[in-house]
Amino acid sequence: MKCAQNGTMSPAPARGLTVLSLAMLAALSPVAAHAAPDSTAWDLLAGLTSEVGPRLAGSEGEARARVWAEARLKALGFSKVAIEPFPIRGYVRGKDEASMTTPIPFKLAVTALGYSGTTPDKGIEGEVVYFQTLDALKAAPAGSLTGKIAFIDHAMKRSQDGSGYGPYGQVRRAGPGIAAAKGAAGVVIRSIGTDSHRNPHTGGTNFPQGIKPIPAGAVSNPDADLIARIARSGKPIRLNLTLTGKTVDGLPSGNVIGDLPGRDPSLPPILLGCHLDSWDLGTGAIDDAAGCAIITAAALKAQEGGATLRTIRVLWAGSEEIGGFGGKAYADKHGEPHALAMESDFGAGKVWRVQFNMGDKALTDRIAVALSPMGIVRGSGKADGGTDVEPVIEKQKLAVVDLNQDGTYYFDLHHTPDDTLDKVDPADLAQNVAAWTEVLKIVANEAGPITAAP
Repeated sequence: MKCAQNGTMSPAPARGLTVLSLAMLAALSPVAAHAAPDSTAWDLLAGLTSEVGPRLAGSEGEARARVWAEARLKALGFSKVAIEPFPIRGYVRGKDEASMTTPIPFKLAVTALGYSGTTPDKGIEGEVVYFQTLDALKAAPAGSLTGKIAFIDHAMKRSQDGSGYGPYGQVRRAGPGIAAAKGAAGVVIRSIGTDSHRNPHTGGTNFPQGIKPIPAGAVSNPDADLIARIARSGKPIRLNLTLTGKTVDGLPSGNVIGDLPGRDPSLPPILLGCHLDSWDLGTGAIDDAAGCAIITAAALKAQEGGATLRTIRVLWAGSEEIGGFGGKAYADKHGEPHALAMESDFGAGKVWRVQFNMGDKALTDRIAVALSPMGIVRGSGKADGGTDVEPVIEKQKLAVVDLNQDGTYYFDLHHTPDDTLDKVDPADLAQNVAAWTEVLKIVANEAGPITAAP
């Protein structure tokens, strides 16, 4: 999941959907079925979440997902479909438990962060040192946390473009390493999310070279509120923390790729990215099964009426969540020229903005005009793709188009047990496919050079 645009849902998400296809959906909800007449994206999304389920990087679930994806892409008519394996350093989840023991006994809703250190089976217990922000932790004297458990607060705020995930997410990415360097025995953070449910948000963390990993977990936002209130009262807090998961080297992962051949194979292809892996608390519907469904359905719809001039390639990347390993592996393996790269990794909320990194203003104008009737505005920022395509973009200096989705409510679900199929609105999913299709009909049929902005 990329920092600013990594999964979303619509402001009014569908609830309680238990369907596995739009054909079944039509019988229950003719309005919803009419809003999403093309079933390809929904069937892919429902299939991946229901037939495979959670797909933690390096796990048996991710391995099954690769086999599933290979078969689906072949059945949909993609050619040169291949699984491209690579090894990773992954995280294998164990038992995740935490309880406040002082001043009140209370079991906390907690999840381990990826690459967390490991506690003994009986856990660790210690005095909590409260830090309102990451900067407050950075200012703590060296050695001041020895034998203690650091708690880092800093509540994330909603935004349409998800831009808060970058700065707020540093609490998760960097906080545990900073606490470890100052001697902490463990660290607990407020979940990086915007919900008020007792669902903790997982995600990866990083420990600098030479710093021994310590147990690192995230508690739900209501539980973080409780800890903060008690800390402000001045009462001492003690926690028991049990996180028995382990970091393991040499786990198997891999990418799945497939092509829709263009009429002119001499032209560099259009690359569309998503990621196949997910965190393991939910079924990875918005992050990122929706993205894989969107790009694949749009690639197929762009072929209606005949093959596009350029080949369209889909990259269902592995092990994005734990370190972006799939995108790096693809860039290392595929040195052949590409024309342009795009990625869908911000859920299934409606596309509201398009941004570019392209040198041809006439081409960007054509795309903006084509998207305007859908209510999609042209942004002034520079497109950067996403984690799964950024390595090849940087290596080859590729043109990029970003279709930004509404992220207002995405971080209610991100990396939680609530990342499930019922949170996706089929009509919003269809709007994504339609927007992507419009872009692909233009760029995949462009005969002239497609270049990045100078």
